[in-house]
Amino acid sequence: MALRQGRGYAAVNYPTGMNLGGDPSQALVHATTMGGFVVTLSSVDLGQGLRTVVAQCAAETLGVPMENIIVDTADTDTGPHCMGTFASRGTHRIGNAVVMAAREARDVLLQVAADELEVDADDLETDGTGFVRLKGSAEKKIHVSDVALAAHFRQGRTISGRGIYLKEPSTPVPETGEMDPDSCQAHACTVAEVEVDDETGVIEVLRLYNTYEVGRALNPAMATQQVEGGAWMGVSHALFESTEPYYPHSREHGPADFVEYLMPGPADLPEQTSAFLERPAGNGPFGAKGIGEMTANAPIPAIANAVYDAVGVRLTSMPFTPEKVLRGLDELRAGRAG
Repeated sequence: MALRQGRGYAAVNYPTGMNLGGDPSQALVHATTMGGFVVTLSSVDLGQGLRTVVAQCAAETLGVPMENIIVDTADTDTGPHCMGTFASRGTHRIGNAVVMAAREARDVLLQVAADELEVDADDLETDGTGFVRLKGSAEKKIHVSDVALAAHFRQGRTISGRGIYLKEPSTPVPETGEMDPDSCQAHACTVAEVEVDDETGVIEVLRLYNTYEVGRALNPAMATQQVEGGAWMGVSHALFESTEPYYPHSREHGPADFVEYLMPGPADLPEQTSAFLERPAGNGPFGAKGIGEMTANAPIPAIANAVYDAVGVRLTSMPFTPEKVLRGLDELRAGRAG
């Protein structure tokens, strides 16, 4: 009887958005009288950082500091239409709509500034610090807040923009079944290192190595958190979570409620190393793809493969309980004895 270590890996491809009947997202951008920019959406931030990435997309496109951006996701009834925050579509679909709306608002911003500076709008640029400048000149400039005030109180103009991202719906070709069901695909590979006690059947995940190709990681810190948080969910699914056999009615088997529902704590989480391979998507905002649900996928088969490498037991149903490991070991021993 011994502790046996093994290594396994798994790779996944994951689609962004759905194209079966159209999958649009809209965004509105308008300037306040003090030079802030409100981005209005009907999309929900589930904790994955959508509001931050949306603010980044708007600030980069408008050419203003991020602190000038206000993201409003308060009301799906009065806000612009969005299909929702699902299918790893948030950054890609919503980000594209925000970029389109911000471009339109920026055009108006430059036109108003041009009238104030008495120059051609094509000769102006936003510098990212809060000023609209004459290209090639450090002196001829106007602050965005002054542009907003001029638009509202002197020129009678609204600095605003609208954006909608909709990829043309795809339907299957009857003869072949071929279709284009998504906007783009992200890719990932996880390597898992585990230790298995062949006497008790207990599995411990020691380390995870994650590599993700997600187009361009617009916010590397949040992308890393997404990957490692998703991997935590993958470990939880692989080793602990279960509502078998008949959730929520069976009291004899499985948890009665979430108080009894098994999930890993901090001591159960493995060391993680994560890296990104950037291959910008041609149709994504600044090259981004989606990185949502896929982060929980690869660790599960990687752990199963690592267990097989360690003790030769092929696990095919979750969670990978000690009982399943021991039954598998018994079958292996019986096979050798036979």
